[in-house]
Amino acid sequence: MGAADGPACPAAIRRALAAHTTMTLAYVDEDGPQACAVLYATDAEGGEASGAAGAAEGCGESGGAAGAGPAGHDHDHGPGSVSAGHGPADAGPVLYFVTATTTRHGRALAGAGARVAFTAQRDGQEWSGLTGIQGRGACRPLSGAERAVGWQVYVERFPFVAASDRLRAALERTTLWELRPDWLRLIDNGQGFGHKEEWSGR
Repeated sequence: MGAADGPACPAAIRRALAAHTTMTLAYVDEDGPQACAVLYATDAEGGEASGAAGAAEGCGESGGAAGAGPAGHDHDHGPGSVSAGHGPADAGPVLYFVTATTTRHGRALAGAGARVAFTAQRDGQEWSGLTGIQGRGACRPLSGAERAVGWQVYVERFPFVAASDRLRAALERTTLWELRPDWLRLIDNGQGFGHKEEWSGR
């Protein structure tokens, strides 16, 4: 059973995705496990734009496209976005992010059936109020009409992309990816130490 016909993703998990702006994406390639940081935003209910302005900064590749930084630093500081509002009502959230296929993670994710794990959380939290999301899902590049849908979500969430001719042109040339989680876990110590809420779309 896929995410589209599984149980509805709880509102608390959607709100938690909306509350954070950085996703750490973990994957495995021929050289072993690796992770990269991707700034993201959400158009789910309760989402905020905090941190979006900083998404245009950081380690860009030549040409200004979001992607890998200097050698040895596989960080993607390009903005990404999450859409929980597309697809069937019972589907899980859909995450969109931009990265070049020439990055280490881009090459790894380009393979058929690529899967990733990720976390999303805010820095500087006290343990007693710690909240965060853990997730797993399938990842793939988008093209054609699917890319157009994802790109519209992306620029609506990050209007500064459309406002900058240089940034918009760079990102339009860069691959747009879809991540569809099929398992999510919310940790919320504010409701009790170790409090968990899980969703599975399988």
